[in-house]
Amino acid sequence: MIKNVSVADAIRTRRTVRHYLPDPVPTAHLDTLLDLAMQAPSSWNLQDRSVVVVSDTAGLEGLAWATGGQPQPQEAPVVLVFVAEPHAWRADRSDVNEQARRNGAWSDEFITGFAAASVEFQQGLAERGLEREYAVKDAMIAATYVMLAATELGLATSPMNGWDEQKVKKTIGIEDRADLAIALLVSVGYAAEERIHPGRRALGNNVFHGRYQGA
Repeated sequence: MIKNVSVADAIRTRRTVRHYLPDPVPTAHLDTLLDLAMQAPSSWNLQDRSVVVVSDTAGLEGLAWATGGQPQPQEAPVVLVFVAEPHAWRADRSDVNEQARRNGAWSDEFITGFAAASVEFQQGLAERGLEREYAVKDAMIAATYVMLAATELGLATSPMNGWDEQKVKKTIGIEDRADLAIALLVSVGYAAEERIHPGRRALGNNVFHGRYQGA
């Protein structure tokens, strides 16, 4: 485990790793990653994202199939599948409100107003076909938290793209759930390769003040 890694250090030193050692991820480390993933912010505190932990042989083989034979699911001991839940706002949220009340974060008055405003906002998203987009954003934020936390623990990760959503859904048992979306796959394990930072462009290429000035 790497000790005393600041958030800034984790951001600067994290690299995408495609090849992994067969060593298992300690249960305590995995529990930490999942806990921190759920601490990530979400729109209207809907917590409209879930994580499926895939570590069994059949599941990893399924994800290798779903990703077109990419090496990560074939080598990493764990792949986390981040599932976006676009319709979460339609479900009962009383447990979320009660927890916030108990923690002293939200008053009864705030809960009443917040709940009504949230429903109105989500209805607007639904009318514009944007429910999925917002849920995927929340899931991606949670995935980012996992990648940075893994760096602190001395673990390597790879945010995976290039997968077939229906195949991923079939692998994790939600092939019949059109209301759910796959946001990202993140492999987790110990690196079997060293990845050198390729560098980034100077800030002036991509950071602007007041107005966008890119190409």
